[in-house]
Amino acid sequence: MEPTIFETNRPAAKVIDDALRDTKRSCFWIEDVADSAARYPALDGGKMADDVVVGGGYAGLWTAIKLKTEHPERRVLLLEAKRVGWAASGRNGGFCEASISHGEPNAESRWPDEVGTLRRLGYENLDAIERFVTENKLDVDFERTGELSIANEPHQVEWLEESDDPNHISLNAEETQQRIKSPTFLAGEFSPRDNANLHPAKLVAELARHAAEIGVEIHEQTRVTGLEGQPDEPIQLTTVHGTVSAERVALCTNVFPSLLKRYTFHTVPVYDYVLMTEPLTDEQLASIGWEGREGLADMANQFHYSRLTKDNRILWGGYDAVYFAGGRIKAEHEDRMETHRKLASHFFTTFPQLEGVKFSHRWAGVIDTSTRFCAFFGQAHGGRVQYVAGFTGLGVGATHFAADVIVDRLEGRVTERTELQMVKEMPLPFPPEPLASIGINMTRWALNRADHNRGERNVLLKTLDALGLGFDS
Repeated sequence: MEPTIFETNRPAAKVIDDALRDTKRSCFWIEDVADSAARYPALDGGKMADDVVVGGGYAGLWTAIKLKTEHPERRVLLLEAKRVGWAASGRNGGFCEASISHGEPNAESRWPDEVGTLRRLGYENLDAIERFVTENKLDVDFERTGELSIANEPHQVEWLEESDDPNHISLNAEETQQRIKSPTFLAGEFSPRDNANLHPAKLVAELARHAAEIGVEIHEQTRVTGLEGQPDEPIQLTTVHGTVSAERVALCTNVFPSLLKRYTFHTVPVYDYVLMTEPLTDEQLASIGWEGREGLADMANQFHYSRLTKDNRILWGGYDAVYFAGGRIKAEHEDRMETHRKLASHFFTTFPQLEGVKFSHRWAGVIDTSTRFCAFFGQAHGGRVQYVAGFTGLGVGATHFAADVIVDRLEGRVTERTELQMVKEMPLPFPPEPLASIGINMTRWALNRADHNRGERNVLLKTLDALGLGFDS
């Protein structure tokens, strides 16, 4: 197997040690809003509501806002087990992408007849988010800067040459270096409409503020422990602070166990790791260019993603996506220095001119991975309960689309969105343990092997592709 560029150009151990010596294990985004974000009271006893949303991340907040906006007279409650945005919504990379299918290749392999429609709806969705942010003056550091896909290996350059998407601009080595200077960048593809960068924790805080202002009742520290329903009777939600009765319920609980047991095995928790640098000086920033402030990702199976913050820090994440045996969500899984050291090494391989830059923060987040690598939609109790999960790490923009689907279905509307095969079909569940651990780790090994073999997929990956379980986005 051929070594990758990151294995043949490793920085000295001292460079990595110095950069990580004073790094804080804390999510930069959440820490940045800790003193300014509003807090909301826990539920105090039982209540009755028209609509209840469970989950205070992006999907839940967008859903609550849309329900209340459409029916101002209805009582809408949002119940969050801890604090709004404390999990994936507050600690992701802040890439708000147009794709609602986790990349067009994923759509092409699963719903080839819907690719054009999914692409159009994705752009319309991102445009709608931008309008909402602008019209409601949300302070979320929103920048519609586009996305730059990078080829670090010769075979990835060949992939770029095969693309004929009119929304994407192919760049040779010189043109790529003019945008961002790195010795590893061999070519690129710029997609000006496909991405906006934003501050994820600010988006949570601002959506919650807007929801509260229009009358959504938000209750933090209110974990929902059970859901029951009978025909022609309100849905009963048991919480740690009392029972809530509702006519309709939206479940937006991401990676956490579904309140609908039928979906127990439809997601697994995969941990993603991130570094954040200290703010770059003007000289350091000039040494890499990046004047367009594009969202950045490379084309490997084990890929890196990166972007600039408002104060010119560099966020650097990805590569190691780790599933821990047993599928448990544990805080200790977030502290994995092995991965953060690997990320630091790859950072300085990519930007050797930034040697001496320190990392201020390191953290991890847990991703709700599904077998089709994008969100799926479920329902129960005659459609009065709607469920979405499985965003697989590309949910900042897709959660807004998901909220539209949920509201359409709760309202009983048949729309272009609700009739998509992507919406109507359910993915295959993951097998129970220990088969899940064996299968996921074998797949990770095979993807890594492909990165070392000019992208060639082995028998395992080709079999998964044939079964509709392959990862290609």
